[in-house]
Amino acid sequence: MKFLNELGINALNYGASTGINWLQTTSNGQFDIASPADGKAIASVYKCSSDDYEQVVNTAQAAFKTWRKMPAPHRGEIVRQIGNKLRDFKQPLGELVAYEMGKSLQEGLGEVQEMIDICDFAVGLSRQLDGSTLHSERPLHRMYDQYHPLGIVGVVSAFNFPVAVWAWNAMISAICGNVTLWKPSEKTPLTAIACQNILNEVLTANELPEGIFSLVIGDGNVLGEGMLHDKRIPLMSVTGSTRVGRHAGTSVAARFGKSILELGGNNAIILTPQADLKLAIPGTVFGAVGTAGQRCTTTRRVIIHESIYQQVKDILVKAYAGLKIGNPLDESNHVGPLIDQQAVAMFSNALEQVQAQGGKLLCGGEVLSGAGYESGCYVKPAIVEAENHYDMVQNETFAPILYLIKYSGDVHDALAIQNDVVQGLSSAIFTDSLREAENFLSHWGSDCGIANVNIGTSGAEIGGAFGGEKETGGGRESGSDAWKAYMRRQTNTINYSTELPLAQGIKFDI
Repeated sequence: MKFLNELGINALNYGASTGINWLQTTSNGQFDIASPADGKAIASVYKCSSDDYEQVVNTAQAAFKTWRKMPAPHRGEIVRQIGNKLRDFKQPLGELVAYEMGKSLQEGLGEVQEMIDICDFAVGLSRQLDGSTLHSERPLHRMYDQYHPLGIVGVVSAFNFPVAVWAWNAMISAICGNVTLWKPSEKTPLTAIACQNILNEVLTANELPEGIFSLVIGDGNVLGEGMLHDKRIPLMSVTGSTRVGRHAGTSVAARFGKSILELGGNNAIILTPQADLKLAIPGTVFGAVGTAGQRCTTTRRVIIHESIYQQVKDILVKAYAGLKIGNPLDESNHVGPLIDQQAVAMFSNALEQVQAQGGKLLCGGEVLSGAGYESGCYVKPAIVEAENHYDMVQNETFAPILYLIKYSGDVHDALAIQNDVVQGLSSAIFTDSLREAENFLSHWGSDCGIANVNIGTSGAEIGGAFGGEKETGGGRESGSDAWKAYMRRQTNTINYSTELPLAQGIKFDI
């Protein structure tokens, strides 16, 4: 395919890069990557060896000593060039994201646009890494706080956003003065190789040391585990399931490292009697079936007031009947495949379980076969009538299953249902009532890290901090002041007097 050639993807690819050079180990096994779109082999990737890993980390440590001394606006200039280079490769990289991961081409292109946008954000931020000047209680003293880079930032990304979430971390981390070591999902390593090739062009053109952006590809239980326990990596940013995040968080904490955890979501939309359904229905359908339900911000529950429940149910079932399911490179299709047949089995099992618990399948749920569906990864998105306390509703299934839940009473009753799960990532309400909206956004309202009014749960902009509460992990990435997580904070006090007064009025004469 043309986009593979444009991005430098070969039939066989190396699995470790120091940022400019590829390490050429071929004896540690390989990943054979096939597209969920058509089941065809795309390319293979050699796994990074332990020797490769050591070389990459050592190179990154050396690069940090140079990179941290470069003024932040100069680091921003490098990120600006990376953003421009991504613009040049937006189409082929978007096509590769769609083909390797299975999301629609529009979503693939949108993911690359997220990378471009975060580069633009980071460029501006490179001139705004501020601290606070504070008033000292001691005469002729100045006190302030400032932020310093940490060193190597390890990024473990998931298959569903194979490039954007890495960019959220890497570009912000870079302008902060850190270097980044990336371990992508073993399910989608080709997009990572393509990104590394793009980065290498910028690093080489600017005669920068290798090691500023590094890549290692290998098994999570070997390579990822090693990164979690590596004291040379002061910060680990991990995107994945709650199970993965719980292990990652405790492992990094055990060595007193820092972690940013972006974990599971069980996101809900509340539809009140004051909802504008012309907005709510498209927002709900895209939130539920976009990326075939494989977003951490996917809409998984719709909490509908009893007065409009039947109307909403009928409209949603009709809308699902019109969904076009097929190859994600065909822009006329709404829904692409799940990532692999294991995900399909999980989808089918979840539907069996929720029906056994009392749920009623309203539509969808079939695994598709035949012409156009040869990969075995295509399913019909499902809608299920359910109650919030069902075990399957309480847990995140990374697949296109939408649960309809009825509520009576006022918005506080709906909020009680929404918040009654262990996850706390994204939430939304559709209402034209100012009181309902403000209660939803209040500190007794949604307990999620993201709370939207009259838009869906997915599609966050890079300008806001992204992340959630409870078992979603508490981490924040991307915009706002999320950059502070990539730095170490330091409080400074300067005495420019001729005396040595102590704080709190303590006297100590010698």
